[in-house]
Amino acid sequence: MVSAEVTTLGATTDRHATAAAVLAQVRRGELVESEHVGHLVVLAPDGSVRLALGDPEHVIYARSSLKPLQAVAMLRSGLDIDGERLALAAASHNGEPEHLTTVRATLGGAGLGEDALQNTPTLPLDDAAALAWQVAGHGPASVAQNCSGKHAAMVATCVAAGWDTATYLDPEHPLQRAVRATIAELTGVPAEHATVDGCGAPLFSTTVTGLARAFSTIARAPSAAPGSPEARVATAMSTHPWHVAGTGRDATAFMRAVPGLVAKDGAEGVYAAGLADGGAIAFKILDGGARPRPTVLRAALRVAGADRAPGTDVAALSRAGLVTVLGHGVPVGAVLAAFGNDVTDPADPAELVEPVDAEAQGLA
Repeated sequence: MVSAEVTTLGATTDRHATAAAVLAQVRRGELVESEHVGHLVVLAPDGSVRLALGDPEHVIYARSSLKPLQAVAMLRSGLDIDGERLALAAASHNGEPEHLTTVRATLGGAGLGEDALQNTPTLPLDDAAALAWQVAGHGPASVAQNCSGKHAAMVATCVAAGWDTATYLDPEHPLQRAVRATIAELTGVPAEHATVDGCGAPLFSTTVTGLARAFSTIARAPSAAPGSPEARVATAMSTHPWHVAGTGRDATAFMRAVPGLVAKDGAEGVYAAGLADGGAIAFKILDGGARPRPTVLRAALRVAGADRAPGTDVAALSRAGLVTVLGHGVPVGAVLAAFGNDVTDPADPAELVEPVDAEAQGLA
C-alpha cells in the first residue's frame, strides 16, 4: 500500500516537472549556476495568449495571490471599505505600524477587536518591524501576521452580512462559499480542490491561466465596470500599493512603477498581475522559491507591454525586478529571466544597483 502511494505521488510529480519550462537562470560571472522552472502565461487584453511557457493549465494553489479575488467576494457579500483598508484586505503586509493601525481600523469599523481574528499568530514579516514589535514587549500575535488585513476584512464582512464571526474559517461558512464561487467565476475554472492556507483560511485551487484571467478582469474593471467590486479592489491596490506589501517589497515597487497595475505575490513561487488595459500575467515557480519571482514578473510585464504603457517609470520597473547575485558583498551576477529582453539584452547588475555611500551609511 505504501509503495503504491509513493508511485502515484511520484508519477504526479514527474508530470508536473516534465511539463515545466525554464523561467529564470541564476548567473554568477560567466556561468549559469542554477535554473528555476515553472509554468507561466501572459494574456493580451483580448484574452488571447501572448506567451505560454510550461503548462499554464496546470492546477495550483495560488496562495496569497488569491487575496484580490477574496476581497471581491467580500465586497459582493456586503463589506463596505475602500482605500487603504481595502488594499490591506488584499495584502500580505510587512506588519509595519501603519499596517497594524489599518487592520485595527477595519476591525473597529465593524465593532470588533483583535480577539475576533483567528489567523495564525506570528511576528511581523518585516525584520525591522518584528524587532520593534518585540522590543515593545510583544510576542507572536494575529494582528501582526501578514494576512491580518484579509482576516479583519473577513470578520467585518460577516458583521455586514449578519453571519457568525466565530466560524468564519469553516469552508462551509457562507463567506467561504461566496469566496469559492467568486474564484470559480473570475478564473473560469472550477475550484475543485480545497485545503488550509498558512494563515488558517480556506484555500481553493485554480490554474495559472485562470489566475491570469481573474487579474485581467480585476485590473481593467475601473474602466470596464466602474464602481464594481472588481474596480474597487483594483483602485485600492494600485492607489495604495504600500498597504499591499510595504517597505522594500517588490509588489509595492511594481505597482508604483506601472500606473493601474494590480500585482500580488503568493507563497510557493506564485505571482499574478493585471494591467489597466486587461493584459495579465500569472506564473508558478516549481521549486516554490521566491528568489526568481521579481525577475520573472518584470520580464513578463515587458512581454505584456507594461514598459510602453503611458506613465510607466521604466527605470523603476527595471529596478523592481532586479535580483543580484553577490560575491564578497558586491554584484557579480544576477537572476535573469529565460525569456524576453533578459535573454537578448541581459542587464549588467552593476549598472542598476545604486552605489553605497559609505560615509552616509556610517561605514567609512
